[in-house]
Amino acid sequence: MITRIGEIWRRLNASYWFYPGLFALTALILALGTIWLDRSGHTEWISNIPFIHTARPDGANTLLSVIASAMIGVAATVFSITIAAVAYASGNYGPRLLTNFMEDRGNQLSLATFIGTFVYAITVLRTVRGEDESAGFLMQGNDSLPGFVPQLSLLVAYALTAISIMVLVYFLNHIPASIRVNTVLEGIGQRLLRGIERRFPDEDRGDVPLSRPDGLPICAAGTGYVQFIDFDKLQSIASAKEAKLVLGLRPGDFVHPAIPLAFWSDPSSIEESPDDDIRDCFSLGGMRTPGQDIQFLIDELVEIGCRALSPGINDPFTAITAIHWLGAATAVIGMRDLRMHFQDDSGTSSDHLILLDDNYEHYLTRGFGALRSAVAANRIACLVTFDTLVNASLTLTNESRKARLKLEGDRLIDQAREALRGPALVDVEARYVRFCQKMDSQVLPSDPPDERQFLDAET
Repeated sequence: MITRIGEIWRRLNASYWFYPGLFALTALILALGTIWLDRSGHTEWISNIPFIHTARPDGANTLLSVIASAMIGVAATVFSITIAAVAYASGNYGPRLLTNFMEDRGNQLSLATFIGTFVYAITVLRTVRGEDESAGFLMQGNDSLPGFVPQLSLLVAYALTAISIMVLVYFLNHIPASIRVNTVLEGIGQRLLRGIERRFPDEDRGDVPLSRPDGLPICAAGTGYVQFIDFDKLQSIASAKEAKLVLGLRPGDFVHPAIPLAFWSDPSSIEESPDDDIRDCFSLGGMRTPGQDIQFLIDELVEIGCRALSPGINDPFTAITAIHWLGAATAVIGMRDLRMHFQDDSGTSSDHLILLDDNYEHYLTRGFGALRSAVAANRIACLVTFDTLVNASLTLTNESRKARLKLEGDRLIDQAREALRGPALVDVEARYVRFCQKMDSQVLPSDPPDERQFLDAET
């Protein structure tokens, strides 16, 4: 149930109809409420305020008509600008970034504000009557008299218009700012760091991953990407059966009915396997989502970096920004215990649920390893990557993880020697020497390495 609710909420969050629909409904209810107050005579005090001039029917009709027509026009323009920005970002930064812009709360709320104001204005407009008009026989109270101007409703409409103007100013600044590549990378990077902190809240304690016994497989019933896994419910199911449930995949993996979702390590001890309950803990969809899949965010940074370093674009400085955020994520992952810990109903630690190993090498290879071939062919990107790997190692206390960073640098220089020639390779070789010295915790010499030795080696 929780998995299904989470799936519905994620779909609503990435849609352009939910908040506009919600605001439209809210505006309709607000309009009916203010109209009722005007009809019931609870707004007579407005005429006693000296700086508020009560409106007449013709003026009220004109004001509400202008507000309604302006708001629907602005809403259409805002939607067109948003679609153009989404198309630009998707084409330049990668199609996987489309989800980020669809989930942009600023765009959603801006469109919703204009639509809500439009709905409010046309709802109030239909109640305004001139002095030569009379209400229907069902109307009672003040509204039954010839001529009716809902003064409070007009004030609220004016206030909503002022809010809409402020939102429009915000939107005109937000759209160009949101498609700047540095802003896009910052959004991905910050979301990645928050995802790491949420997924792995404990600090690294050097825990050895649990053994992963094979057993009776529980295969998927559908096809798609694993968008969400209800780990707590899986832990409860395994604890209730007093057996070990071994997961066979991570969020973001693609499955079809032949792919095992999990295994019972000792099926003989289970009288009846709750396979359907286990399948309900996995939410499948047609695309990857960044909710639990931090690899998806890493892939987005890698994609932007690879595109920037491609010969057709050749923008190493965009790639450098992506490398910096990858380095920050690598440093944070290096400080974390990459095992998720669960507790049973009594609050004691439990190992009934065994996850697919999330080791440091996996994430390092997913990030810097995937970007390595593109970085190796660019001198500037190589130099920055060596420095970034050193910076990522500064916060690590796990020597095996430091060694893995050193190995990534070794692999980068091996590939750079195949891709670069001449002075570019000399600079990269010199930076690699400094990289090795820093990784080995040696004091750097006062003079830089003699670059002629690399020229001789190249010759």
